[in-house]
Amino acid sequence: MQDTPKASIHGLSDAARFQLFVQSVNDYAIYMLTPEGYVNSWNAGAQRFKGYEPAEIIGKHFSVFYTEEDKAIGKPELALRTASTAGKLEDEGWRVRKDGSRFWASVVIDPIRDENGHLIGFAKITRDITEQKAAHEALLESERSFRYLVQGVTDYAIYMLSPAGEITNWNAGAQHIKGYAANEVIGTHFSRFYTEEDRHSGMPANALETAAKVGRYESEGWRVRKDGTRFWANVVIDAIRNDQGELIGFAKVTRDITERRDAMLALERAQEALFQSQKLEAIGKLTGGVAHDFNNLLGVLSTGLEILSREVQSQTGIKMLDAMQRAVTRGSTLTQQLLSFARQQPLRQDKYNLNRVIEKFEAVLRRAVNETIHFDVQIRPNLSPVMIDAVQFETALLNLVTNARDAMPDGGVLTIVTDDVTLRERESDSVPAGRYVKVVVRDNGVGMTPDVVSRAIDPFFTTKPVGQGTGMGLSQVYGLVKQSGGYLDIASEAGKGSAISIYLPALDQETDESTASTETNAGNDKALVVDDQPDVLEAAVELFKMLGYDVLSANNAADAIDILKRNHDIDVLFSDVVMPDMDGIMLAREARKLIPGIAILLASGYPAPMVGEDSTDIGDFQFISKPYRMAEILKRLRGAS
Repeated sequence: MQDTPKASIHGLSDAARFQLFVQSVNDYAIYMLTPEGYVNSWNAGAQRFKGYEPAEIIGKHFSVFYTEEDKAIGKPELALRTASTAGKLEDEGWRVRKDGSRFWASVVIDPIRDENGHLIGFAKITRDITEQKAAHEALLESERSFRYLVQGVTDYAIYMLSPAGEITNWNAGAQHIKGYAANEVIGTHFSRFYTEEDRHSGMPANALETAAKVGRYESEGWRVRKDGTRFWANVVIDAIRNDQGELIGFAKVTRDITERRDAMLALERAQEALFQSQKLEAIGKLTGGVAHDFNNLLGVLSTGLEILSREVQSQTGIKMLDAMQRAVTRGSTLTQQLLSFARQQPLRQDKYNLNRVIEKFEAVLRRAVNETIHFDVQIRPNLSPVMIDAVQFETALLNLVTNARDAMPDGGVLTIVTDDVTLRERESDSVPAGRYVKVVVRDNGVGMTPDVVSRAIDPFFTTKPVGQGTGMGLSQVYGLVKQSGGYLDIASEAGKGSAISIYLPALDQETDESTASTETNAGNDKALVVDDQPDVLEAAVELFKMLGYDVLSANNAADAIDILKRNHDIDVLFSDVVMPDMDGIMLAREARKLIPGIAILLASGYPAPMVGEDSTDIGDFQFISKPYRMAEILKRLRGAS
């Protein structure tokens, strides 16, 4: 005698399978309405979270589930009307259970029409998403009316699987999303929709095993369409059991959420870019202020050393003064790097062909590397010109070459490449669309981890041993590039090397580069020195006395104006820019009104573009950055008028 075969989904009619399918789902309320909105079927999921037995609700109008507020504005009737005319309604809102409690529901209403297109009712799917508002609408079939319900949904792939994972039915949404017609997939294994990697790792089998064991499986991941393209899918698999609790198959709901995922990733990238920009802006403001104050201190030291150098005669004293002056010079260089990072370094921009700049500087770059490194320069002919400070660009290039050299302690290949590039929208995450001249410094050295890349341009951050780097090299490059209207891109992988790319806006026409020189004029006899910091003022007064001037001094602009009114024979005004009440630029304007021929020299720890609200006016006067040397003062005075 043969054993009685177990219940199988293959042994049921389509109608019975669909009915069992719908009745087995507990996470969705799936029921039908007449064209007027009266309930005429009821499933277990509806009973579970709405609280009504079938006998209590069948024949009642579905508006009983709406809040009083929604009923007052006619929302139930509008829902049916919208579904009928638009072909579908999707909505979220408060709904009411039998006990009067409310839950937040995701609702889909689809019109059901017969073969002649006549409206015969509505299919309604509701899910409680009070805690999780992710809509996963399982549309299941039972009898012919339930087949209409499932087939009316096109935004979800809803189909059933045998216990072994073979596809047993297929809805219009599945065909729309995955590209297969029903006769192409029914009877085949559902693992065909998974990527090769996921199939190799056993993910399809694990999904069914989990659903069978715990009753439900939910995940997100890449799936494959018929044409081979991938989409990001949200997948729910529910186990289907008969009255005896035996597994007879699975209900599977898949939704294409590629656009939503892309939007989330784009938002995350934008937030990260904003955070990085805000961080660098904050650090820039801090470093700019620190550099200004540091320059004031260095100015006092530099001026004092100039004065002492004329009084100290011993060899030991002279050596110490030289060492101290070198330390001041190094400190000044460091502050200039800080200002460059903060985009507060004054630039002398002109139109340049970077090929020519690199060619003229190539000998210096080659001396910066050692014989174990193969140095290669690849330039694109007819490169577009850019607006750049050539000296600052050379410094930036030297910093990049030095970093590349240090990243290849055992030797390697260092390449500098120039190119004209045109980027399209969204072609780069870090560089907007446009025409650029691109300069890449590439090495095959030790590379950087993602964490190091994220901090590489921070001031004083370095991975080099103590004493082998200040951590300002990439900071200077970043500051120059941003101040020049360009962008910096860092691509690196640990163990494989780095590529630092500079993108500068390309210009249409090339002109010959030129360097400017300032003709100097003779000095003057009486000077007014103005600074609000007593130690800086005292040092400047002594410096001008050494230059042979009769010196008057003031520690604010108001006192300086009084002196100018009383002394019309003052030849030179030497003033700090950043002062309380009235800054040096305003003082300079007043001085010109009082003494039209007076020579004016302004000084500041900040660079010229940052010293006043109306930065264009600084061009009317000579400017010198702190700390300054006696020779620089003389040069500027000869150019002042």
